[in-house]
Amino acid sequence: MTNITLSIPDGLKKRMAKFNEIKWSEIARRAIEQRIDDLEVMEKIASKSKLTKKDAEEIAKKIKRGAAIRFRQI
Repeated sequence: MTNITLSIPDGLKKRMAKFNEIKWSEIARRAIEQRIDDLEVMEKIASKSKLTKKDAEEIAKKIKRGAAIRFRQI
């Protein structure tokens, strides 16, 4: 198994120290694996999509515009 070094803020390290029974490396390993799984699923979906990058950007603009209007009404 390969080792990596992970930098975290001092405050987070202090908070983690309160729970020294937790195997933090296992938590990090699972989070990384889950994120990679999610990215692979998104990649697979995107590879089958017929949308162009321009189409996706246009949809994103419409969603943002709609959200902005909706939040102004609240």
